Amino acid sequence: MHGYTTGHDDEITAAPGGLLDLLQVAAVVLDSDGLIVLWSPEAEQLLGYRADEALGHGADDLLVSPDNRRRARDLFAQVRSGARWAGVFPMQHKDGTERPVEFRTMRLRARDGQAHLLGLAADARTVRLVERDLALSHSLVNQTPLGIAVFDNELRWVGVNPALERINGLSEEAVLGRSVGEVLPDLDVAAIESRMRLVLASGKPLLDQQSVGRTPAQPEERAYSESYHRIEDSDGRVLGLAMAVIDVTERQQAAAEVSQARERLSVIADAGVRIGTTLDLQQTARELADVAVPQLADLAAVDVLEAVVAHGTTTAITDEAHAEFRALAVAAGYLTDAIHAADPVGELATYSSTRIITECVREARPILVERVDSAMMRRIARDSHAAQSLRTAGVHSYLAVPLVARGEVLGTLSLYRTINSRSFDEQDGILASELAARAAICVDNARLYGRERNAALTLQRSLLPPMPVDHEGLDIAVRYLPALSEVGGDWYDVLPLSRGRTGLIVGDVMGKGVQAAAIMGQLSTATRALARLDPSPAEMLHHLDDIAGSLGDAIATCVYAVCDPRHGTCALSSAGHLPPVMIRPDGSADLLDVPGGVPLGVGGVPFETMEQELPAGTLLALYTDGLVESRTQSIDTGLETMTRLLRGTQHSLERTSDMLLGALRPGPDDDVALLLVRTLG
Repeated sequence: MHGYTTGHDDEITAAPGGLLDLLQVAAVVLDSDGLIVLWSPEAEQLLGYRADEALGHGADDLLVSPDNRRRARDLFAQVRSGARWAGVFPMQHKDGTERPVEFRTMRLRARDGQAHLLGLAADARTVRLVERDLALSHSLVNQTPLGIAVFDNELRWVGVNPALERINGLSEEAVLGRSVGEVLPDLDVAAIESRMRLVLASGKPLLDQQSVGRTPAQPEERAYSESYHRIEDSDGRVLGLAMAVIDVTERQQAAAEVSQARERLSVIADAGVRIGTTLDLQQTARELADVAVPQLADLAAVDVLEAVVAHGTTTAITDEAHAEFRALAVAAGYLTDAIHAADPVGELATYSSTRIITECVREARPILVERVDSAMMRRIARDSHAAQSLRTAGVHSYLAVPLVARGEVLGTLSLYRTINSRSFDEQDGILASELAARAAICVDNARLYGRERNAALTLQRSLLPPMPVDHEGLDIAVRYLPALSEVGGDWYDVLPLSRGRTGLIVGDVMGKGVQAAAIMGQLSTATRALARLDPSPAEMLHHLDDIAGSLGDAIATCVYAVCDPRHGTCALSSAGHLPPVMIRPDGSADLLDVPGGVPLGVGGVPFETMEQELPAGTLLALYTDGLVESRTQSIDTGLETMTRLLRGTQHSLERTSDMLLGALRPGPDDDVALLLVRTLG
């Protein structure tokens, strides 16, 4: 590249600290006899002799070792005769060591005609280092793919390397002496020159500065990264500015693609956490819609086939058949009336075979509409009013994705873009399909769970006894409340016994679902049969323990009480169950200390019976743990709260039952069985 000029174009200045100073070139002049007649300070630095020590001495005797003097005299004779010589010669330093010195020699003619010899000398090792650095610098500047430009203090080009010629589409000759704006007006000239002036003034480099623009080599807009450095000499004099340029368009595009990929992974990870937190079908649909906006769409709707919602089954949609959907969730990423264009949540909608949503479930594939026109809008919106709402909101792109789980189509996820100007593309379709696949499994689990829960609940309710009729001397109320999530094996029963007595039992089979309900049914049936034999409470639990042991891994807890209102007594036995609460006629309430025993099915441990007085007006509460224990409340806290609520109560048993359930278990996450008995006067 070209050198530097400062000031007026016709004025050349020499900058100290240049190449000659770096080499520390020494000058020595010999007369025709080989005597030293001129000696420079640099020669003293190079060879150690002061001028008064060197002048007048023969160079060969003073500066050359005896072994090299013959060769030195031959070279001196050649130069004196008019020949030029350049090379490296071993010179003897004042300290006695030999040092390689690079020479450039020439003959000089004085006014009197006498011949003199001028020797320009430098340390050969320093010369080699400078040559290497210059070669490396030249190679890097000319071969690097990084564009390099040099400017003077007036921000005019003074040099460019081949890489920048290719980036600009202009040769070095076309830009020299001109400013950036004069040759490349389609770049961000104001920003570039502002940075250049800042670096010239402050001396602080600016790195990786971004700009966009066009050059003759790249007519389309490109992105560039520029770094600016001020050029100074060893004394700090500002010589100009260097700028390194690289085209980062592809890098930015790749970074954008990586960022989009990370966003997609983030959405998928978010979906894994947020979708399927419950086995509730509608809640799962809401979670899917909420994940889809605003990361993927501005508006989202989840519709499930009516057969899935109503019957838990799926049916194939034929080519000409209509499809019935139940809208389960709608979500928008911002406030918009377009949300009302979707089917209202909970309502049933019937779509013809030509509608996009019907086609999506019929063919079990995503349908992408990059640009929504009027004809396509009629196939998307449910009616003309909804179509107008979507157009007003700016819907311009649409994507419908089927919810497919275990080979069955359950419904669709519909996505709309309004304020997001970018149309849906294939990558969006892949991401939406991934979300839909994850959600579909959760929806299908909810569907299958719903079927099993309904079956278990039906079985359990069929096995529970009817509302008890009046028993002599007793007022009785019962409640059974299934869990919101999964049915368990809680049960109760009221059994008429001989001599005016009544048997009361409340139990809880460990486990959930149909199996727990079936075990509960067998234990309940066995209890009714055994009650006819009128066993004591301990004997009843002994027989039930044997039966539970024959049912495989069945484990259950229960408490069995025999009330005798005529004599005012009650006999109780427990198989690992929670203690009953007794509220005395004076309103005081306590947990009965019934011998705990072990759960049914453990076997090998005898049960004990306790006798308790039961005066008229006494209230006895038997219950399962679902009433007093939850994820947020310990069982001790629940027992204390229930005892406090029952203390002093004079309400009817029906009202008392409702009060307990409302206060302790407004939305149970476990089954609840409650049996209240009050002795009459």
